[in-house]
Formats: sequence, structure tokens, C-alpha cells
Amino acid sequence: MRLTDAALVLGMAAALSMAVATGACEQRVRHERSSESVIETIQKRGALKVGMSTFVPWAMRNKKGELVGFEIDVAKKLAADMGVAVEFVPTAWDGIIPALLAGKFDVIIGGLSVTAQRNLTVNFTVPYAHSGLGVAASSELAAGMTWPDDYNSSEVTFVCRRGATACGAVEERFPKATTRKFDDESQAAQEVLNGNAHAFASSYPNPTLLVHRHADKLFLPTTDNLEQGNEAFGLRKGDPDALNFFSNWILVNTGNGWLEERHAYWFKTTAWAGQVDLDEDSE
Repeated sequence: MRLTDAALVLGMAAALSMAVATGACEQRVRHERSSESVIETIQKRGALKVGMSTFVPWAMRNKKGELVGFEIDVAKKLAADMGVAVEFVPTAWDGIIPALLAGKFDVIIGGLSVTAQRNLTVNFTVPYAHSGLGVAASSELAAGMTWPDDYNSSEVTFVCRRGATACGAVEERFPKATTRKFDDESQAAQEVLNGNAHAFASSYPNPTLLVHRHADKLFLPTTDNLEQGNEAFGLRKGDPDALNFFSNWILVNTGNGWLEERHAYWFKTTAWAGQVDLDEDSE
């Protein structure tokens, strides 16, 4: 091959390589532009879709069938501040993260505790609430038992809601005990009331409310936290704009005291109790 021919071939190869690189770059830019943040999706839709699961006092049905609770207040204010409507998507707790990843809703606002395992799958905002886990015990089965030593026994049965942080906390702290899991908080609590389990583990104020309503059958073996939790919004990965917006919304409403006031109302008072039938099953 002559020198001029070789130069021509090299020149054509360089031009082709540049064209391919340019095309790939343009394709990447188009993809980035088309992959909009969920914030843009919400604004275009005109509604914020929130994944949640009912459990006291985070989210409940009042006597009119309407959703009320701490999470409901949070989601409604968030949507109002965004200038959009809010749509709640009730979801079974053990399937709520898969439903988020499948695009069934935009964000989880449902007392989702921050854990390393969950963080492998979803992104968390900064925490907007800090709950604790407690226990209500059977006055019949747990009578005379000393907390916590006597509860770490193969003869003891704990109950909790499947997928909830309480189950993991019990299994870690009381490895010798049996842990039975239910799809619903009220089903789990009923097992203790029926004398089929020693103790019910759940987020506060559930244990306290349960003992208040059934003082003849239940007691609090401790007022200490099984575990201190940090609850945050759950988001799909790869969306820094949404993570930034929701986290800053939380920071603003932490700084102005709104989140603290709402949390205190739902967790430190029972002023809301007349709105709901606490003896009915949650959905």
C-alpha cells in the first residue's frame, strides 16, 4: 500500500471513530434529558403518589373511612407545598419496596426505618421522624418474667408484623425465642390477647395504646426502647434531584417545628383517638 493510500485509510478510520463517539455522546445526552426526575413527573401529573401501609398512628382509617395519621399529615403538606394533589397507594408492608421499584408510586412515606439492608435497594432522605420499638406482654403468659433475660428463651414466643423493623430487632436481641410474623399489626397483637404468644413487638405508641385498651390482659415489661429508629422517605435510586428536594423539605419543616408538632400530636397524645376505632383491624 502506498503512503498516500495508508494516510487516506487512517483518516477515514479516524473520521469514523469520531462520528461513532459523537453519536454515542448525543445518544447519552438524549437519554439523560429523557430520564427526568420524579419531581418533574409529579409536577406534570399534578399529583404526588405516596406508597404507605396502615398502622397506628402513622396511617389509619377514621370512622368515616378517611385516611388520618402522622404520615397522612406529612404527605398532604408535602403535596400542598409542591402545589399538587396527593394520591395514597395502600400497600402490604412486606411488598412496599418492590412496589416502589416497580413504579407503583413516587415515594414511600410510611414510617420506613433506615437500615443498611434496605439502603442497598432504595435511597433514603434525611430522617423526618425518630421512633422507638416497644413490647406489650401477656399478663398470663409473662407473669413473673424478668425483662429482658427471661424473654430470651426457647419457651417464649414474640409476635410482630412481617417486614417491620420490630421483627429484626426481636430476632437479634432474643435469638433463643420464637418469632412469629403476621401481615397485619392487629393480627399479631390478637395472638397475645388470645394467650398464644408472650409478647407483641411494635413501634411506639402501639404497645402503650394496646396496654391502655387491654389493661386486664397486657402489661409493659419495659418502657425502654428495643431499638431507636430513624424514619425517612424511600426513593428509587438514580434520582439526585428528588433526593435533594425531599431532604430539603424535611430540613425546612424540622427547622420550623412543624414536623415535631405533628409527631408530638400523634405519638405523645391520644387527642386523636376518638377519630378512629382502635379495635378494628388495619388494612
